[in-house]
Amino acid sequence: MPPKINMPKKEDFEVLPMGQKRPALERFWLQVDRQTKSSYPTREAAETAGKAIKASHPKLQVGIYDAEKSEQTLIEA
Repeated sequence: MPPKINMPKKEDFEVLPMGQKRPALERFWLQVDRQTKSSYPTREAAETAGKAIKASHPKLQVGIYDAEKSEQTLIEA
């Protein structure tokens, strides 16, 4: 006879909803090769992160998209 496995009770676990939820995006989106990677509440924070990526990977197209004004600004090396 196989050994008995003691499973924890359902009450011992927190139930989380299944599925993917998109996080709410801030106003300024950091985009790498036109794919949104993260978002920031201020342009300065997005520029700081974008310049760090551009410095380590100069061939990538790094830009900041302003969702409120629908404008994109590219970060130059």
